[in-house]
Amino acid sequence: MTTLDVRSIPPVERHPTIHAAFDELAPGETLTIVNDHEPKPLFYEFQAEVDAFDADGYTVEQADTQKFVAEFPKRGD
Repeated sequence: MTTLDVRSIPPVERHPTIHAAFDELAPGETLTIVNDHEPKPLFYEFQAEVDAFDADGYTVEQADTQKFVAEFPKRGD
């Protein structure tokens, strides 16, 4: 599993960085991102644009007020 903490990345660079990391995953792997807010817009973006994204396997947990941990699984097929 790959973990990417994007809290220190400028907001304009976050989505491209996350997409690039997701693209590097092998089928069946999961990208875990740590963010300072709930990544719901990113979830919808992935759901609409990334065929390999397994939206049913997506999870997000709020660890504290400035830390959200989300899992973006890649389809295994």
